[in-house]
Amino acid sequence: MQSVNPQQEIINSRLPIVTIGLVVISIALLFSLARFQQYPASIQREFEIREQSNISSVRRLPAVRGVIYDRDGVPLAFNVLQYEVGVSPNLIAGSETARRIAQELGVTLGLDEFEILQSISDPTQSWQQIARPVSAEVGQEIADMDFLPIVINPLSRRSYPQGTLAAPLIGFVIDDNARGAMGVEASYNDQLAGQPIDQTVSNIPFNTPTDFDSASQRGMDIVLTIDRDIQYWVELELQRAVEEQGATGGSIIVMDPRNGEILALANYPTFDPNHFEDVENPDILRNAAIDSVYEPGSIMKVLTIAGAIDLGVITPQWTYNDTGRLEVGGVVTQNWDRNAYGLVDTTQLLINSLNVGAATVSLQMGPELFYTSLDRFGFGQPTRIDLRGEEGGIMRIPGEEGWSESDLAANAYGQAISVTPLQMITAVSAIANDGLIYQPRVVRQIINGDEIRNPQPTVSRAISADTAHILTNMMVRIVEENPIYVENARLEGYSIAGKTGTAQIASPLGYETCATCVIASFIGFFPADDPQVLILVKLDRPRDYWGSVAAAPVFRNVAQRLALLLGIPTDDVRLGLVNAGGVINDDGR
Repeated sequence: MQSVNPQQEIINSRLPIVTIGLVVISIALLFSLARFQQYPASIQREFEIREQSNISSVRRLPAVRGVIYDRDGVPLAFNVLQYEVGVSPNLIAGSETARRIAQELGVTLGLDEFEILQSISDPTQSWQQIARPVSAEVGQEIADMDFLPIVINPLSRRSYPQGTLAAPLIGFVIDDNARGAMGVEASYNDQLAGQPIDQTVSNIPFNTPTDFDSASQRGMDIVLTIDRDIQYWVELELQRAVEEQGATGGSIIVMDPRNGEILALANYPTFDPNHFEDVENPDILRNAAIDSVYEPGSIMKVLTIAGAIDLGVITPQWTYNDTGRLEVGGVVTQNWDRNAYGLVDTTQLLINSLNVGAATVSLQMGPELFYTSLDRFGFGQPTRIDLRGEEGGIMRIPGEEGWSESDLAANAYGQAISVTPLQMITAVSAIANDGLIYQPRVVRQIINGDEIRNPQPTVSRAISADTAHILTNMMVRIVEENPIYVENARLEGYSIAGKTGTAQIASPLGYETCATCVIASFIGFFPADDPQVLILVKLDRPRDYWGSVAAAPVFRNVAQRLALLLGIPTDDVRLGLVNAGGVINDDGR
């Protein structure tokens, strides 16, 4: 009998085990292969993305920002066409073509040819940016070269054709025209910005880009309440006043009190939004008319009297004995000229701008009624104008930290209370508009394609119509009977209702004491019996101390120009036309 090799016996004994193992492994591999054919959606998506990246790329196209117009359709901010120039290295046929492209682009763009050649020498790249931005003229010149690998993409740069005109109000944009930084550009950025589009660009030569709907990408257009011509003349008068007075700055606001529309809003010094990055002092970029607070001074007296009459505390015939001094809470109030006026009625109190008289009225009102009245006029809170960055002012009331009994007297004549120019003109608009205050606004229309939206302001009542008429007549007498006002604020042929303000400048150590440490202002509206415009002039630290001397002449100059621009007839012509059944200024202003 033949003997079996022991090694062969071992192999024969293990062969079934190996066979079974191979069968099991084969079954497992077949099962895994079957599962692989049904891999999860996430893995499938990853493979699709990798496959797509080999044949195409995605490029984000910036949105076309909406245009900003003045109320008459004059463009104040629009987009200027520029280009981004690039090259598709994977489409370059040979080194000779690459050298020609580098040479042509270098000469046209004023760039180094060798650096361009290096940047476009990698044939695996589908896109290489060469220059951004370039002007429309240069972009067209490059497009005419007719080199297939050269790609020019349109870009949009924001342009402000009126330069410094209304710059703090309009604002400017940052982040490649994508985001408004100040003014209307910031407040209405969501409407103006539009929607950027992701465009699929093929890496395969001669494939055309994926189409997109440019209409859906474009931002909305905005029509402002601002009148460009009025804004121009207001800014001119403000600059002239600041320079002539040696003031550190100032603001002028022109409002239509009948609807709250701002016709002009000017600050000086100002800036050019086309070159805002060149401004060294960031404070110049601020809109001081809405975010800079100051103590208003004697303008506040008309509101103190209005509140007291409306609440029945005093009457137009009310009188008091003016001794020239009044101590409240340990602080002595004196008249501006340190004189005593004896028996004085309500109108004479305003004509002579008597601090003691205003303080006496506030004491008769008491804290509760007095601050209730100021609250109705909107002090201590933002006006909610449609601009970002508005300050709400400072008005302390009893019970709050820092309030003292002396504030009750001081607030009545515009000290120890802080307001913005916008708050002040909005409050006085109640007197010019039968006691109603319209929420101030700078946007008149929002245009989205064929859809036009007209934002509607809110309205509140500060005083009755009767009280507003009483105060209007008193303010007319201020201008007509005060000798300084007659010379500096009156406008021949028109009834003017107005009041000055002269206020010391507060500091952490008390009020500043110097020859120019004052805020001089004047507020007025006309025609007094049918107000069409309300004007506030504010000058910071003018050479002439008093508002009646520094600010009133500026008001008169602005009012004179407005009468011409708005076509407001003199009182005799206007009243004669009305009596004959005619209509004045039926233009929607």
